[in-house]
Amino acid sequence: MDEPVRIRDVTVLSDDHYVLRRTIFDLKRRDGRWQTMSRETYDRGDGAAILLHDPGRGLVLLTRQFRYPAYVNGHPAPMIEVVAGLLDDRSPQEAIRREAEEEAGCSIGAATHLFDAYMSPGAVTERLSFFVAAYDSARRGAGGGLAGEGEDIEILEMSLDAALAMIGTGEIVDAKTIMLLQWAKLGGLPGAADGG
Repeated sequence: MDEPVRIRDVTVLSDDHYVLRRTIFDLKRRDGRWQTMSRETYDRGDGAAILLHDPGRGLVLLTRQFRYPAYVNGHPAPMIEVVAGLLDDRSPQEAIRREAEEEAGCSIGAATHLFDAYMSPGAVTERLSFFVAAYDSARRGAGGGLAGEGEDIEILEMSLDAALAMIGTGEIVDAKTIMLLQWAKLGGLPGAADGG
């Protein structure tokens, strides 16, 4: 089978923190014709996100931190999110364990892989691996992120229903967080589908 894409040229536009490329390519359309196109892609690496829950107390753990791109697009408040981070040459399982420890102070046991998703496939190459794991609040450390990476993370613990209500009020607007909270409500977490 013929490849549907023929790359003509790739130009690196920026290579500061992550890599922005402009690619000129030919795309084979469904009718068999070839069309020349130009697209920019932002490559920041792949990542992982996890919904941490305390089954004994019926709580989920979220974080709150300042996100400059959201700020310049009209969201001045710090973002409420699940724990997440880039893989940085680690497996998704290794990376999410590291992020749970750094951001939330949680040493987690078995993390269950749920699904993978592209968050903005029209421009960003990142693929996220989504996980869920229980944590023990009695054994939770300080967390807060790494100051050397500009992280200043606040930890929030709340019921799943309270978190879901924050989607409706616009307090939670982060896609990965909304996806994991809705997964939990649809029956992913024991007791979540009935409001527990």
